[in-house]
Amino acid sequence: MGDSSNRAAPGPSTMHHCLWKYIIVALSFIFLSFFLQENNEEHLEYSLSLEEEKKKILWQLDQERISFESKNHLDTFKEMQGNSPLLHHANYKFLAGAPPQEKKLLTVGISSVRNPHGSSLLDTLQSLFQASAEPELNCIVVLVHLSDPDPEWLSQAVANISGLFKPHIEAQKLLVIHSCLSGSPFPRDLNNVNHSSPCEARYSRQKVDYALLMNFAINLSEYFLMLEDNVHCTPKFISTIYWALSAWKELPWVIPEFSSPSFSGKVFHTSDLSRLTSFFLLFHKDTLTHLLLSEFRLLLAQNTPIRFSSSVFYHMDNYSVLEDTCFPVEKEKILGEPDNPIASVLTDMMTTSNIIPQYAYTLNKEFYSTLDPIRGNYLTVIMERPQKVIRIEVLTGSDKQGLYRLQQGQVELGYDLLENSNGCARYSLLGPLVEGNLDQRVFYEEDSVEELHCIRLLVLASQESWLLIRQIKAWTQHKEKES
Repeated sequence: MGDSSNRAAPGPSTMHHCLWKYIIVALSFIFLSFFLQENNEEHLEYSLSLEEEKKKILWQLDQERISFESKNHLDTFKEMQGNSPLLHHANYKFLAGAPPQEKKLLTVGISSVRNPHGSSLLDTLQSLFQASAEPELNCIVVLVHLSDPDPEWLSQAVANISGLFKPHIEAQKLLVIHSCLSGSPFPRDLNNVNHSSPCEARYSRQKVDYALLMNFAINLSEYFLMLEDNVHCTPKFISTIYWALSAWKELPWVIPEFSSPSFSGKVFHTSDLSRLTSFFLLFHKDTLTHLLLSEFRLLLAQNTPIRFSSSVFYHMDNYSVLEDTCFPVEKEKILGEPDNPIASVLTDMMTTSNIIPQYAYTLNKEFYSTLDPIRGNYLTVIMERPQKVIRIEVLTGSDKQGLYRLQQGQVELGYDLLENSNGCARYSLLGPLVEGNLDQRVFYEEDSVEELHCIRLLVLASQESWLLIRQIKAWTQHKEKES
């Protein structure tokens, strides 16, 4: 980790405040660039420096007191079309393999650069292919971007990849490319080594490299998965992502996360990649990459993270001191066992014999079952006192065979207890069930002091069968602190 004498990083609130000002500036700058292109595309001139342009527009917008929450700001950002003008200068070279003939479900994108302490790229690829069955691999293409310009390193890296993964290359499941921004008039300092710190140079390089990677991937698939070149993949991670995306298909989302807080494990619609690449290039040195991704999510109206509790990617323990300082890996919190707060359970579903709804919330082997649930049925956990719940898990169906699970349902978070204590006044979606289950972290909007009063399981489609609600588990913030 960094020495205590090093300069302290800005606090999250300061970075957040400054970043949003720069985002407003960036949006105006993008549209200014597009306007100039339309009127004089061949003679685009950058007469003012980026910083001067940012200061000018920032002053104007500050006078108008425009906040990032405004609807106009969101609509303007959503209307961004096409790639950044900078990417017109991007040149790509195929080093191994060829693009697939048909559009895939998912592109797994990895960018790798020469590392004096040794590369884990081959281990990452080995882990990825070993964790995936052939039917899973038929749905994806692995896109590796070797971004270092050193020809000797490139040649050796391609030889190593080709030697180990020749069958995947020949089957068009693995594609290796190299790219660069040649002759780009802006930004002038992409390759400038005079950064204020070694970390700033790495942040800038990382965002430019991934922008080039994502720009190439736009037409390869429906979704894009971002990975670093030093991760271990858990078995069947492709199926895990597939079923989650299938459950969320009809719901709005920007970035679902399949890993603990890090750069890896984030999924995007490829239709959003052109906006994201522009975003990365405009702020290639202004903020950390993972913070920039959070702001991108907010701009597209996903106010809280969508993070699945069981990570499917883990970092390998081979970071250098500098990498550990610049890209600290936040270890996944071990929350321990659930600590369901005292609550009552209500349902409008048919209750049979001595099986009561409360059984769904008790932390033992008892369960709640009902017959032929219909669309709109619910089971609601009503807490005795409001709680800061940080994780929720809902299990339906039998433990092993998965019989009698809820085929279509979702979990909602309830606020403002009704006077009759029969539920909450308002609910927000946590997520749909994925193959009859849900296991997600719960997040709250920044500076929110709200706490949960209800957890509601809602039936979205009628089914003519038994329904078994095996368990509803909750973890509270108090439990996290103890861990």
